[in-house]
Amino acid sequence: MKFFGAGILGMVLFVRSLFADAEGTATETLNPPRFEVAVQSGYLLGVFGNPNSYEIGSEFISGRIRWGVNDSENWTRGYNQFCLTLMAEPIFRGVENHYFGVNFGGRYNFVRPYWRVVPYISGGLGLGWIDSHPDMRGSQGQDFTFNILTGIGVSYQIDERWKVDAGVLYQHLSNGGQTDPNPSLNLIGPQIGVSYSF
Repeated sequence: MKFFGAGILGMVLFVRSLFADAEGTATETLNPPRFEVAVQSGYLLGVFGNPNSYEIGSEFISGRIRWGVNDSENWTRGYNQFCLTLMAEPIFRGVENHYFGVNFGGRYNFVRPYWRVVPYISGGLGLGWIDSHPDMRGSQGQDFTFNILTGIGVSYQIDERWKVDAGVLYQHLSNGGQTDPNPSLNLIGPQIGVSYSF
């Protein structure tokens, strides 16, 4: 019983340290950095809508600009970011071999006073190019495609400049009905990243 009680106390202290502000890296007044650069990597699996079992590596470089702060006292406290993401995605399993694109979107970060853990949601629209094989079943009908990205996760603030992220990413690729058939791709999977603020 002593070990159980000590284990519970240890877990409480550990979880509290994740959210606590060590050495004053967070302030009571919300003043997030204006610019941020992030590198993210993920592994996405095809989930529905395509007869092939796609597996894609997502490699992103993102630039983020803060464009609004909500310093309220409720759960919506946080800030918006406009995001420009460059995408390079090797296709490990599927008809095509690679996808390159760009995505424009937004991210909202939910910030609590003195917490190092910051939940976020994100989404965006973009365009790109895939090495399509229209003569093969389930392949994209043409090289030019549109993309939709949606994500949810948490970031952990290491210090005033550096953060690490972990979350789940959904991606949709389609040419918007420009060809028939237009099988599209729907992908979901884990994503991790690191960001630098300035």
